[in-house]
This record gives sequence, structure tokens and C-alpha cells, in this order.
Amino acid sequence: MEINNLDKFTTLYGRVDAILIVNKSNIIEYSAMITEDKEYLRTDDILGKNLFDVYPELDEKNSTHARVMATGLPVINQKQTLTEPSGRRHTSITSTFPIENGGELIGSIDLSVDLSEKSGMTQKRKLFCLDDIVTCNQSMKLIKEKLVKIALNDSPVMVIGESGTGKELIVESIHTHSRRFQSPFISLNCAAVPDALIESTLFGTVKGSFTGAENRKGLFELADRGTLFLDEINSMNIELQAKLLKVVEEQRYMKVGGEEYVNVDVRLISAMNISPQEAIDAKKLRQDLFYRLSVVQFLVPPLRKRREDIVPLAEYFVSVYNEKMNKQVSGINDFAMKVLQDHSWPGNVRELRNVMESAFNVVDGKQIRMADLPDYLIAGSNILGDFGEADVTGHLAQMVEEYEKKIIVKVLKSSNSLNNASSKMGITRQTLKYKIEKMHIDYRALLGK
Repeated sequence: MEINNLDKFTTLYGRVDAILIVNKSNIIEYSAMITEDKEYLRTDDILGKNLFDVYPELDEKNSTHARVMATGLPVINQKQTLTEPSGRRHTSITSTFPIENGGELIGSIDLSVDLSEKSGMTQKRKLFCLDDIVTCNQSMKLIKEKLVKIALNDSPVMVIGESGTGKELIVESIHTHSRRFQSPFISLNCAAVPDALIESTLFGTVKGSFTGAENRKGLFELADRGTLFLDEINSMNIELQAKLLKVVEEQRYMKVGGEEYVNVDVRLISAMNISPQEAIDAKKLRQDLFYRLSVVQFLVPPLRKRREDIVPLAEYFVSVYNEKMNKQVSGINDFAMKVLQDHSWPGNVRELRNVMESAFNVVDGKQIRMADLPDYLIAGSNILGDFGEADVTGHLAQMVEEYEKKIIVKVLKSSNSLNNASSKMGITRQTLKYKIEKMHIDYRALLGK
């Protein structure tokens, strides 16, 4: 399929919004957006990269490129939703055709129609609200109290905290509980957008201002009367930060290539995962911009400094994944909970959420057990201290099984039947019987001892 045959393609299949050419080694050779005037706006930031690295949702089974390379046949009108490198979710109808040279299959050309903006087929998820912030920690409770007060005003807010602490819950809750809740909430991760594109992304473009430029709204204009959230604000190039400061102060700006001011009414919320002083000292954040954006500040503590939240958060995720995975897990047994409480959680609440999702994928009883948790959590837990130094030199799976055997023996001694013992451990009688037989435990000799 030649690129200059687009007219023939559109006659057969309709319009084309984007082109992607990938070679037989899965490397992207060419990428471009196609304007309404059939001009090509190249997207060079992904050139030379592996297709499956750029779009992690794709693999050898669901990729139209991989299917074409395997069969040599085109794939027509395949709907797919991908996450762009900018973080934007992108839904399209894709047709992929083989590219041959001298009879040899050397790659594929991907022609797609964007559904995300033009047909309104994307669905908006419900934004977080105050009740979604699960906590027993005093500092977090004070944050919730402060949030209710400041949500009703329009002052800029900065949320500071490590990755995974739940900054987005606070940010979205501010919007949800504000007078702007029926207006747009627009979010941008500044680290995900190349420097060359971030200005036009924020402020929009005027047709003809550069090759391929169209009249496009920027995020400020899209967020008019609502809230604009700029995550990792310290990743924004320092020159653009000066322009951003002016926009925040004046609530007006010029589009790229424009000659007239665009007036907007936007509440700006920003976030950082490093300390502001660290960013300022490293020349990654203008001090004057920091002062303007941080009229109200929220400092979100890491999970290791609010350990009392581990239990309620873990229990909350049980309810979340029961609903998502259609399961009926009643809770987390004491041994698994001890492993969770022993962990330092460098990935914060996001890591805990991922651990619980992992456990739900393997749990086969009514409770999450220690064996359902990822091995790295168990290896780092103080629960293994009961083995003694000589016991912790073997393979992790063997260590866990030995410890589980000790637990079963102990429970059997305090029980009068297998039903009684299985109930205490939160597993079925059949599961307990299987473990007893596998571990060669003489349960009749132990019951009631």
C-alpha cells in the first residue's frame, strides 16, 4: 500500500486521520497525523522506537501489525484503544496493510480513523470525591478538612507528595466539591509531553503558524470555567514556565501563532513528586511560579509514615476487586495482614493496590492468605523471623511451605475437627485436607492436643 494511494483508500474505507509505518523488526519508521487539508503533521518523537514499547497494550496477539506480518494479509477496520506516549487514551478504527519489496514482506502500513475526539465514543470515568480518600491518619484527616474549605474558592493549589501517594484523589476531589464540578476537569502530565509540543498542547495553535498547524484549542481553552491539573509541573521547560506564570496571573494568553488574546476562567492545580526547594535549586522550577501556584499547599505523607492506613486501605481494595472481579473474598487473614504491615511500601498506595490486585488473581478461598501475596513481600517480612537463622537459607517457596505447615499443625492442636480448623484459617475443608496430605501431616494425632 503506497502512501500516495490515500485517495483510493478513502474511497473504499473512508477518511484517514493517522499513518504509522512499522518494519519487520517492529521498529516505527514513519508516523504522521493527517489534517483536514490532507497535510501531514509528522510525529517524530516515536520514530526508531519499538512499537510494543510505545504502545504497551499491544502484543503479538492483538497487534494488527503482528497479524499482518504473520499472515501477509491486510487487517481491515479493527477497533482498538491505546495509550499515547502523552498519556492520552486514543480510540481508533485501524486498517493495516502489508508492505512488500521485491516480493519480500518488509513491514506494514497502519491507517487509522480517530474516534476519540470526532465521534465522541470515549467514556468519561467518574472523578474521585472526598469519600474515596480512605484514611485513619490524622494528617490525612486534616487534608480532607482543608480540602472541603478550599474547594469552594478559586486559588491555585499545589499538591506535593511521592509517586503513588494518591495526589490525584486530592486533586479530583477539589474539583468535584467545587462550584466548577459541572465544568471540564482537564489533566496533563507535563513529563509525558515533549518540550516541542507542550506549548501548543496548553495554548492551542492557529492555522498556518507552522507546517501542518491547524486551528486547535489548547487545554486552557478546553478547561474554561473548569479546572486544569498539571502534574509533574517541574518537568515543564523553564522558558515556558514564564509564560504559564503570566497566564495564571492574567487569565488570558495567545495561541501559538496567534495575534489575539484568548480569555479563560480556569482554576489551576499542580502537583510535584519532589520537594519544591529541590526543584528550585535544580533550576527545574521557577521560584516565582512556585509562589503563584502554591497559594494553597497539600503535603501528602507517604504510606510508610501513615502505617495505620495500611489495614483500612487493604480492606478497601478487597471491596474494590470483589466488585471488579466478581468475587466474594471476605477479607485478609492475620498472617497476610502482618506481611502487609511489615512492608515499607516504597510505591505507596499504588503499590498496595497492585499487590491486592495480584492477590485477587490467585486467591481460591474466602480470605487473602500469605501464600496469595507476591513473593517479594513475604521475603521482606518479619514473619519469617520465626524460622530462625538456619531456616531462611532455602528457596522462598520452601520457606513459605514450612511456615504454613507450622501454622496448620498449631491450629490443628487447638481444634476439635477439620471443619473447626479450616474455619479458623479461613479456608475450605477440602483445601485444608489437600494441604495436610501434601505435607504428610498426621492430623488425627494432632486434633485436640
